[in-house]
Amino acid sequence: MQQTVTFERMSYGIDAVGRLDDGKAVFCPLVAPGDTAVVEVVEDKGSFARAKLVQVVEPSSCRVEPASPYDQISGAAPWQHLSYKAQLKAKRDNVVSQLVRTARIDAERAEQLVEPTMRSKREWAYRNKIEMSARIDERGAFNLGYMREGTDELLPVEQTMLAHTKIQKVPKALRGAMRFVLGNQDLGIYRVGVRHSMATGELEVAAWTRPGPFPRALFAKTVGDACKATSIVRVMADEGAARRIKGVETLSGRGFWRERVGDFYFSTQAPSFFQVNTAQAGRLVEQVMEGLGGVEGKYIADLYAGGGTFSIPLAAAGADVVAVESAGSSVRDLRFNADLNGVEVDVLGGDAARELAGLGDLDALVVDPPRSGLAASVPSDIAAARPQKVAYVSCDPATWARDIARFSQVGYRLERVQPVDMFPQTFHVEVVSILARTS
Repeated sequence: MQQTVTFERMSYGIDAVGRLDDGKAVFCPLVAPGDTAVVEVVEDKGSFARAKLVQVVEPSSCRVEPASPYDQISGAAPWQHLSYKAQLKAKRDNVVSQLVRTARIDAERAEQLVEPTMRSKREWAYRNKIEMSARIDERGAFNLGYMREGTDELLPVEQTMLAHTKIQKVPKALRGAMRFVLGNQDLGIYRVGVRHSMATGELEVAAWTRPGPFPRALFAKTVGDACKATSIVRVMADEGAARRIKGVETLSGRGFWRERVGDFYFSTQAPSFFQVNTAQAGRLVEQVMEGLGGVEGKYIADLYAGGGTFSIPLAAAGADVVAVESAGSSVRDLRFNADLNGVEVDVLGGDAARELAGLGDLDALVVDPPRSGLAASVPSDIAAARPQKVAYVSCDPATWARDIARFSQVGYRLERVQPVDMFPQTFHVEVVSILARTS
């Protein structure tokens, strides 16, 4: 069934949202707010429908020509048909919407709380990391690429415009080098990551493989020559969602990657997490520091601390910082980075929910959890530590808004919300929020 629809807004996803003739909401990709388009309904879910674009009849003023067809087909840049101004507005609108729908905050107050989205310095070429799937194709050739959106099809990558210019063509060079090393063998490589720093010039290649024999010297020499890597590592883990790490080997170089955020240096080992947009990571730190106010002499906990993105600037500003992190590689990174930057941080390796009870009364707290947000008990556990302010950093507006509602039930009021665009050309948005104790 085909209908002509005028689309109203972007969802928190790849789709724009409009209304069918019967009033039912319809979700369709590759469409911009304000577009009038002919769409074909492909799925009726009862309360809403999904459609595919047939033809744009009347383009909206916020529609632009996509700059990178590969990044759109692969799903890496699904919003690139929107002007950057429209992307920023849509991201803020999605944050406001989650506050109203999920946190049950009055619409007028939500509009007042949420600042305009902080734009990225770079709209393209902002990613310091490329992460690709790897597999042997039906012809027996080794390939690297991204998975086509919603499928199991690997799209070999020649160039991705989202990555730093220095590494945009590295995937092609790596594919050739790895084909040479592999020959007719299957060495169990199923994932390859590349990290690059514009500040330090360092470039690391991490090959994820199944445990087993591996031509370490040949791989290091061939890959190093192909992309001028300063570090090459092998991460041994079984395939699958869990990817339990069996070991990490340094094949060449120092075995870690170094980046600079503001005045601080951070060394990161695979498989540790680090923000992919370095410049915007600095903005996150600035927003947290500003939101907490004067921190000198304050006792501050940093939960889900990673490699110390927030802990180290806080300690450098004079705070007494205790950092909690569960990932072993990140705990090692954090301790190393504290020494590297000449600051004292009390690092606890463990689960944030379990460690909270032993921290005592806090002056302030920073929390930057994974996409799933906080466990249901954590807001009340935080409240028991009595911090006057909580800086909550999130990469998922839905789970963040759910947790904001939980904080409101244990004596904390949302004071400030700053969306930060870490991921231009996508629907993802980071949120820095400040909550204050009310009782």
